[in-house]
Amino acid sequence: MCPHVLLIQETHRMYLQKLDEISSLQTKCTSSISRQRKRLKEVSQLARELNRYMLYLSLVLGNVNVTLLSKQSKFAYKDEYEKFKLYLTVLLLLFSFICYFFVSYRFLDAIFNFLLVWYYCTLTIRESILITNGSRIKGWWVFHHYVSAFLSGVILTWPDGNLYKSFRNQFLAYSLYQSFVQCLQCYYQSGCLYRLRALGERHNMDLTVEGFQSWMWKGLTFLLPFLFFGHFWQLFNCLSLFRMAQLPDCKEWQVMVCGLSFLILFMGNFFTTVAVVRQKLKTRKQKSKTL
Repeated sequence: MCPHVLLIQETHRMYLQKLDEISSLQTKCTSSISRQRKRLKEVSQLARELNRYMLYLSLVLGNVNVTLLSKQSKFAYKDEYEKFKLYLTVLLLLFSFICYFFVSYRFLDAIFNFLLVWYYCTLTIRESILITNGSRIKGWWVFHHYVSAFLSGVILTWPDGNLYKSFRNQFLAYSLYQSFVQCLQCYYQSGCLYRLRALGERHNMDLTVEGFQSWMWKGLTFLLPFLFFGHFWQLFNCLSLFRMAQLPDCKEWQVMVCGLSFLILFMGNFFTTVAVVRQKLKTRKQKSKTL
């Protein structure tokens, strides 16, 4: 066979081989592009869904990443947390005052309880971030917010009936008093923490709490009667709900669950506060003996 013919045949064979390779690569590229377009569409859809929750996340977490790298960011977020807690406490104080003295509508009660749920859930998230970044809070005072959020959620679902109406004013009065005491604590604890931090006796990331801690012994013992009164009010709410649960016409499960929640709050708050006071008195007695 002529060499030219063999060369042409070999060239044609290589051409067909390369054409098959190019076709195969083209098919793979087309398939890969289709998959990437599908993934891009899924990512875009996910981004749109995340944007819907962006407002809620900014309200809950604030404008901050979970991990705070600089001290300035940590202090700024701590101050934002303190302001959020104070502003919401004042709002809850006014809301409970209006509901108790001026209006008696179930939908306003529902808004108030929903605000309580949102407030306590937000506190738990922000406190977790602050603890991760160096804040020191006793375990009970964090867990106490989870119980309070659960309690508010249960009351939110309580149907409007005779039992709810009989407990409504008692709960609103308790909420009004609790918000008042929390305002006192925020105001006086902030001043006390500022003084102790200036003296180098407290950490810069320490927070105000809705209870009594050892560092409050200097200058804030006058808050103890207010706190203990609130603790025993929780016990009174618990006993009232337990008596209500024994009534023949009590069909709502919320009555017993709320009673148990108030019992947990009373026991945790009361025994934690008593333990702190007892420890400080014991330490004070030991110091007086050494002198």
